[in-house]
Amino acid sequence: MGIIGDSLERAAQAVGTRPIPRSAGAQMRYLVKQHKGSTKQVAALLGVSQRTVERYVKDQIKRPKADLAARMETEVRRRWQPLVRKRARDKAAKSTGLVIETRARFGFTAAPGTTDDGRMRRITQHLPPEFAGRLLAAQDAGAAEAELQRIAAEGLQEVYFKDSGGRAQQLLVEFTDIDYIDVNL
Repeated sequence: MGIIGDSLERAAQAVGTRPIPRSAGAQMRYLVKQHKGSTKQVAALLGVSQRTVERYVKDQIKRPKADLAARMETEVRRRWQPLVRKRARDKAAKSTGLVIETRARFGFTAAPGTTDDGRMRRITQHLPPEFAGRLLAAQDAGAAEAELQRIAAEGLQEVYFKDSGGRAQQLLVEFTDIDYIDVNL
């Protein structure tokens, strides 16, 4: 994905109302159920043999190696509580918006003679539903990281730097060199 896409995915995973299954057998049974009972598909997904999947489902193997445990947890989290995640995303897109916390280089294109060289800034800003909806819709449509970054920059430009139209009308924000970004729905 990319840094913004991954952050949006983590935010969606964080809204779950119940914890994911803890044991390896329960996680494997969940994945098999999600793939309509196909142990072969789960085996291909995790990069193990079909027999290994069947043994986890029957609790014949209880402790996976660290790399397999991490892959199983990642795949379970990706599929866990899809309706809860969808409701949270819809609510953010239509009514509440989202919060972006980032440390990145922000530069500006402004009138000649100003000192608007890019510099690292740490910003925590609530983006209204119009920008949240565009960002989430672009992610759902499979937009590239550059497009997600452009939408986030536009939202920060309008809300943070232009103060929702209260100042700096001609300002255009450049959002580059992202150190980190966290999104909360």
